[in-house]
Amino acid sequence: MKITELLASGNVTVSCELFPPKHGSELESAKSVVLATAALRPSFISVTYGAGGGTCEHTVSLAALAQDAGIPALAHLTCVSADRESVRRILDDFRAQGIQNILALRGDIFQDDTPPERPEPYRYASDLMAEIRDYGGFCVGGACYPEGHPESATLQKDMGSLKIKADCGCRFFTTQMFFDNNILYTFLFHLLKNGIDIPVIAGIMPVTNARQIARICKLSGTALPPRFRAIVDKFSENPAAMAQAGVAYATEQIIDLIANGVNNIHIYTMNKPDIAGRIMSNLSEIFK
Repeated sequence: MKITELLASGNVTVSCELFPPKHGSELESAKSVVLATAALRPSFISVTYGAGGGTCEHTVSLAALAQDAGIPALAHLTCVSADRESVRRILDDFRAQGIQNILALRGDIFQDDTPPERPEPYRYASDLMAEIRDYGGFCVGGACYPEGHPESATLQKDMGSLKIKADCGCRFFTTQMFFDNNILYTFLFHLLKNGIDIPVIAGIMPVTNARQIARICKLSGTALPPRFRAIVDKFSENPAAMAQAGVAYATEQIIDLIANGVNNIHIYTMNKPDIAGRIMSNLSEIFK
């Protein structure tokens, strides 16, 4: 099933994101994570793409496993170091496995602060989206940043980039994580103001590890509101309490989003189906 069909239903959707292992020896463990997550019956399962394409094969196999378990899969695809031949080959693999949904991303341009030696055919995610659109048969999604893309100098420049993505075949956006719902509501207003009227899936990160969140926020530019900082400061040295508080905070965020008409929720599970399960159990009547 294509994700646009799910989003068009008007029902509340909840999806989960997983990442493939870095090493082949860890693949069986990752498969167990996929199956445990599929048992929660999310609307779809998103499988990320390895840095530099290193786990592309695992992305395909785990996405296919999710679909074999009866859950639609969203396979990530990055393009920063790719050429058209390699992208077409991956698209052929996706099609052969029955994968219909792709989250098209640029990926990190620089590694070790060294720029690429030659220009790539895909400078931006929108270039990859246009390639997938021309290939045909896939539902294409893209990423967006409610607090502004780290490389966008202004809000208007960021909106312009998102409009280009929509024009190049992007049919829905999934947001970077955020911890203040008002930031998302403002972002949605600006999208509509700029004529960008495609579904937006709200990305929620249940924080269960204080050290981990500091690193993630630094990379993504995500701000921590004072209320959330207080939770981290209070419970960071007690892992069980931090996990419980993180689940409670994420649950409250999701309730507020759905109450305000944001019906599509994406949980960044960090390969912890038990955490996703606790959130979904808290919201079992709301997710019906």
